Amino acid sequence: MAALDGLPPLREVIATHELVAKKQLGQNFLLDLNLTARIARAAGDLKGCDVLEVGPGPGGLTRGLLAEGARKVLAVEKDPRCIPALEEIAAHYPGRLEFILGDALEVNVLEHLEAPVRICANLPYNVGTELLVRWLTPKVWPAFWQSLTLMFQREVAERIVAKPGSNHYGRLAILAQWRTDARIVLSLPPEAFSPPPKVHSAVVHLTALPEPRFPADPKVLERVTAVAFNQRRKMLRSALKSLGPDIEDRLRAAGIEPTRRAEEIPLEGFCALAREMAK
Repeated sequence: MAALDGLPPLREVIATHELVAKKQLGQNFLLDLNLTARIARAAGDLKGCDVLEVGPGPGGLTRGLLAEGARKVLAVEKDPRCIPALEEIAAHYPGRLEFILGDALEVNVLEHLEAPVRICANLPYNVGTELLVRWLTPKVWPAFWQSLTLMFQREVAERIVAKPGSNHYGRLAILAQWRTDARIVLSLPPEAFSPPPKVHSAVVHLTALPEPRFPADPKVLERVTAVAFNQRRKMLRSALKSLGPDIEDRLRAAGIEPTRRAEEIPLEGFCALAREMAK
């Protein structure tokens, strides 16, 4: 990448700007520009698209997204130490990189993006799951984005693509597969990062569906699945009793036997239950 875009290698950028990764910010910098380029390519055809990136750090993935032809990259970064490195990239790609110093959970990115939009990020570990749930559960669908290409801990990635009956199946699988096609596209070992995390990582690509697979209110579905999988080893009539005294009747109305466990219920069943709970 350094030879392609004329910018310094990431290790040099990190040394120049003294960017020691901070654990409290969930930072693990990906240093291999060949890998960041692969992640950018996994996001699909970026030409003519705005791309939202959360947690760009020293800008390795940012450079990959711009090199792959993104119309504009909007990078939201919480760590002010990273801004000088991003300024160097912005100068190299005039008018194509905009960065915001702030918390991605609080910034209104819609003010800075024009459709079509893709999201591609090596998400900070401490906010990754919350951001994903927010992007999957807007009130209006289709959402503002066409696809999500996101790096997580490998275990989280497996939870997103899990099928009923597996140990990883739960709320994330249901919310992701309800409105998207989700697949793992890349796995990365700890040594690819600085500092190396204690776990493997994986990149998940989620393509937005035009319509959800089954009708349901997103907030009701999120609540039902959160409660159901909080006590996944219990029968549903026990796990969901906090949702109301008539939960057994509602389960049966949704076509679900109350003595079954949450991990046994497919997406369609949870959507049916969400519709019952919304009545």
